Amino acid sequence: MHRHLARTVVFAIIAAGFTAPAAAQDRACSNASLRGTWAYTETGSVIAPASPTSTITILAAAVGTYTFDNDGNFTGTQYSSANGAISHDTKQGTYIVNPDCTGTLDLFATNQAGVVARHSVWSFVIADKEQELRSIMTSMVALPSGTPLAPIMTMSARKLFPGRANGQDE
Repeated sequence: MHRHLARTVVFAIIAAGFTAPAAAQDRACSNASLRGTWAYTETGSVIAPASPTSTITILAAAVGTYTFDNDGNFTGTQYSSANGAISHDTKQGTYIVNPDCTGTLDLFATNQAGVVARHSVWSFVIADKEQELRSIMTSMVALPSGTPLAPIMTMSARKLFPGRANGQDE
């Protein structure tokens, strides 16, 4: 009897080990993982050329929202501070979410005068059951000059209204 019970327990443990990876595969991320509105904070600095032989470090922070659709597009607004100068920007761009819950944002920021002022690329990971986003800026270009900048910026975001279907605002 004990031998039969021991075999049953061992079999149950082995079976559980084989079913766990299958369940994890059901939790793959997609563009729909970001669908809805997110509140975010960005902090860090940007190193910019001051002259042909020197640079300046600009301390930066921002707070705002992004709204993502299912089709890889997003829009947003933010208030930001660059070395203490406050501004309001609008943002738009595209995104791609990989099955492993990593992805990329390709973002264009428009200033208050309606001029596209910056283009940046962010690498991100989705966490906490698709309720949290963590990101690092991987490149930044000042527009319209095309001047490359060196960003040291991170972003944290939380989904607003997570109880609603797919995070979509109603």
